[in-house]
Amino acid sequence: MVDYYEVLGVQRHASPEDIKKAYRKLALRWHPDKNPENKEAAERKFKQVAEADFSGIHKDLLFKQTTL
Repeated sequence: MVDYYEVLGVQRHASPEDIKKAYRKLALRWHPDKNPENKEAAERKFKQVAEADFSGIHKDLLFKQTTL
Protein backbone atom coordinates (compact mmCIF):
# COMPACT_ATOMS: atom_id res chain seq x y z
CA MET A 1 0.00 0.00 0.00
CA VAL A 2 1.26 3.45 -0.88
CA ASP A 3 1.94 5.94 1.92
CA TYR A 4 0.48 9.09 0.40
CA TYR A 5 2.03 11.30 3.04
CA GLU A 6 5.46 9.99 2.08
CA VAL A 7 4.75 10.55 -1.61
CA LEU A 8 4.02 14.22 -0.91
CA GLY A 9 6.83 14.50 1.63
CA VAL A 10 4.63 15.72 4.48
CA GLN A 11 4.08 14.47 7.99
CA ARG A 12 0.84 12.80 9.02
CA HIS A 13 -0.16 15.77 11.15
CA ALA A 14 0.46 18.28 8.33
CA SER A 15 -2.22 20.92 7.83
CA PRO A 16 -4.38 20.89 4.70
CA GLU A 17 -2.53 24.01 3.56
CA ASP A 18 0.84 22.26 3.88
CA ILE A 19 -0.49 19.28 1.94
CA LYS A 20 -1.81 21.53 -0.81
CA LYS A 21 1.51 23.39 -0.99
CA ALA A 22 3.48 20.13 -1.22
CA TYR A 23 1.14 18.83 -3.92
CA ARG A 24 1.47 21.95 -6.06
CA LYS A 25 5.26 21.94 -5.75
CA LEU A 26 5.56 18.29 -6.77
CA ALA A 27 2.92 18.55 -9.49
CA LEU A 28 4.88 21.36 -11.13
CA ARG A 29 8.15 19.48 -10.71
CA TRP A 30 6.87 16.22 -12.21
CA HIS A 31 4.49 17.52 -14.86
CA PRO A 32 5.26 15.63 -18.11
CA ASP A 33 5.43 18.87 -20.11
CA LYS A 34 8.20 20.10 -17.80
CA ASN A 35 10.18 16.87 -18.26
CA PRO A 36 10.27 16.19 -22.00
CA GLU A 37 13.55 14.26 -21.75
CA ASN A 38 11.95 11.64 -19.47
CA LYS A 39 8.26 12.01 -20.14
CA GLU A 40 7.20 8.47 -19.20
CA ALA A 41 8.84 8.51 -15.76
CA ALA A 42 7.55 12.03 -15.12
CA GLU A 43 4.03 10.96 -16.06
CA ARG A 44 4.15 8.02 -13.62
CA LYS A 45 5.39 10.23 -10.80
CA PHE A 46 2.88 12.97 -11.66
CA LYS A 47 0.00 10.47 -11.49
CA GLN A 48 1.25 9.15 -8.17
CA VAL A 49 1.42 12.68 -6.73
CA ALA A 50 -2.08 13.49 -8.02
CA GLU A 51 -3.46 10.25 -6.57
CA ALA A 52 -1.85 11.00 -3.21
CA ASP A 53 -3.41 14.44 -3.02
CA PHE A 54 -6.87 13.77 -4.36
CA SER A 55 -7.53 10.19 -3.32
CA GLY A 56 -5.38 9.26 -0.41
CA ILE A 57 -4.84 12.20 1.85
CA HIS A 58 -8.21 13.87 1.32
CA LYS A 59 -10.00 10.63 2.19
CA ASP A 60 -7.78 10.26 5.24
CA LEU A 61 -8.51 13.82 6.36
CA LEU A 62 -12.26 13.36 5.87
CA PHE A 63 -12.15 10.13 7.86
CA LYS A 64 -10.30 11.83 10.71
CA GLN A 65 -12.83 14.69 10.77
CA THR A 66 -15.84 12.38 10.88
CA THR A 67 -14.43 10.18 13.64
CA LEU A 68 -13.63 12.94 16.09
